[in-house]
Amino acid sequence: MQQKQLISMILHRMRKTRSKAAENISSVLNVKTSILLVWSALFVAVSLSPGCTSQSKRQMEPQNIEIGEFEADPAVWGKRYPDHYDSYLKNNQISRTEYGGSDKYSKLEREPLLKILFNGYSFSKEYNEDRGHTYALEDIRMIDPARKSAGTCITCKTANFKELYQKYGETYYTQPITQLLEESKHPTNCIDCHDPKTNELVITRPALKEAFERQGRDITKASRAEMRSLVCAQCHVEYYFAPGTKKLVFPWDKGVKADQIYSYYEEINFSDWTHPDSKTPLLKAQHPDWQLFQGSTHQENNVSCADCHMPYVRVGSSKISSHWWTSPLKQISDSCGTCHRQSEDYLKDRILYTQRRVYDQMKKAEQAVAGAIASIGETSKNPAANVAKLDEARKLHRQAQWYVDYISSENSMGFHNPQEALRLLSESQRLAGESRVRALESVSAVSLPPLPNPEPQMITTEEDKSPKK
Repeated sequence: MQQKQLISMILHRMRKTRSKAAENISSVLNVKTSILLVWSALFVAVSLSPGCTSQSKRQMEPQNIEIGEFEADPAVWGKRYPDHYDSYLKNNQISRTEYGGSDKYSKLEREPLLKILFNGYSFSKEYNEDRGHTYALEDIRMIDPARKSAGTCITCKTANFKELYQKYGETYYTQPITQLLEESKHPTNCIDCHDPKTNELVITRPALKEAFERQGRDITKASRAEMRSLVCAQCHVEYYFAPGTKKLVFPWDKGVKADQIYSYYEEINFSDWTHPDSKTPLLKAQHPDWQLFQGSTHQENNVSCADCHMPYVRVGSSKISSHWWTSPLKQISDSCGTCHRQSEDYLKDRILYTQRRVYDQMKKAEQAVAGAIASIGETSKNPAANVAKLDEARKLHRQAQWYVDYISSENSMGFHNPQEALRLLSESQRLAGESRVRALESVSAVSLPPLPNPEPQMITTEEDKSPKK
């Protein structure tokens, strides 16, 4: 009897517990259903709000906007590519980095030695840090008229180049710069690198195509990854104006390295001006950013200019290539963080560590070159000076100044290729020192012996002799 009562009590409690559990489950389901309904209502409300409607419209509209063949107004492109245009407008920001940036200042005031190096040339009168692409036309209109030698000067400043070049052909280069400036309405922007119809990357400056052709290369076969650097190479390179025609030429026939370019200039006997103190025919380097980058660790690992200077960024649910053309120091997370997992502070310190060492060696090289100028200038006043020795001194001075100016005028303070930058600066110091020696020898009966330079000898150890397993 007691056993039956016990079983009956257990069954009663089980039924009661099951009933309560069912009530709890029902309650939970009701709560979840309510939450789901609330979120659904919120989603519908937000989706129908004006803000989201315009965002959706912003993403849909670009497909229907036509861009003309010569459309140089970035605002028109911005209607089709609004997010890219928003990032492009950030180029109007003014800020400075330790060795550059977009803040206009006089390099001659910051680096007085440049007045000695460029004496007799327009750069000794006015030499300013660039403010960036969106200020290109405005800045060139403001510089000393004496520095505006030909229409060639604005080839990389104006977004109207394609239209102007079609209008004038190769006589574009000899057009008065005042005329071309009057016809130029917009600074460098979208049309300089993109096809208006397909948005594909394109080369719009003839000098780059022609340089490739002279090397036996077909630039139309460049991959998209290569194009992400080559569109920059249209302008961020060393160049010169061909005597007479003023045509823009990239001196790459012997290669793109500083030594090879110097050899090219030697072969055609080209110089930009003659220094009034040393009487040396000299070269003025022009921002050889792309050339210095070649052969660097980053370039050899297939990193492009755009990877660092136009990194991919998130805009809402989309990913775009930023068109804020600026130093990676201003956007380390986006520019460097894609590959490097260290902290932003660490990466910034490493960049500045490299740049400071390049800068230190650059200052030493500039001092050495200034010393060579002074030595040649002083000894050449002596009527009895040995002309052959002075000519040797001038040749050494020419090459030494070319190497240091190559790094000084480049925009990364050597970071594009630190090893090559330091090599060139070391060579500049050596050449400048030898130039001073030759100048002193020109007025001395004693010729100094060349610096000892014995060939290193391989040392064989017992370990080397043992058979390898």
